[in-house]
Amino acid sequence: MIIKEMKLEDRPLQRLIRKGPQALSNVELLAIILWRLNNSSVFEKVSEIFKKYNLKTLSEASVAELKKIIGDEVKACQIVACFELARRLASFKEELRPIIEGPEDVYKIVGPEMQALKQECVKVLLLDSRNRLIKVETVSLGTLNENVIHPREVFKPAIENSAASIILVHNHPSGGVEPSEDDIFLTRDIIKAGKILDIVLEDHVIIGDSRFTSIKNKFINIFE
Repeated sequence: MIIKEMKLEDRPLQRLIRKGPQALSNVELLAIILWRLNNSSVFEKVSEIFKKYNLKTLSEASVAELKKIIGDEVKACQIVACFELARRLASFKEELRPIIEGPEDVYKIVGPEMQALKQECVKVLLLDSRNRLIKVETVSLGTLNENVIHPREVFKPAIENSAASIILVHNHPSGGVEPSEDDIFLTRDIIKAGKILDIVLEDHVIIGDSRFTSIKNKFINIFE
């Protein structure tokens, strides 16, 4: 039977919407993937497929093999893509978001990457209310010796990701980790802007050659 000749309520797509995918047979599910197949009844092609394959062997079929039956390369790709997503889901493990308790944790996450950079780079670690890492965003990539950054560039990803607090990180391509006057001024500006936005700057960490410095640890009064 051609799908367009079926009653609307009996078509696989409508049944899936009403009853959920669990209520559909393998044939119906595959028919949804092959919807609008040209010049043939979808169910005829699905029947041909299941005469040759079971679900396991179908999941291993190539695009070229499926195209011979279906006659449509795009639809064959859709089937292959669906099974690949299923395989990835089966092996998926949700990454635990690390808790950032100090500059040592910051260095473990971004230090190896940032200490190798030849340009000054500014990143921001976005944290939730429990100091768990949401994500790391690069907010600026400067020249060898300078980097110009505005607080709005720091807080834009924080606002977009509903971060409760942030940690600013930048590298010194020279390898040193002593904060410059500009580093201190930037830290003050970010703290002031954060108070207005109710987003706390937890620390500003400088990455050097296999070492790091926490501006908060050196200048705690700035953060009070």
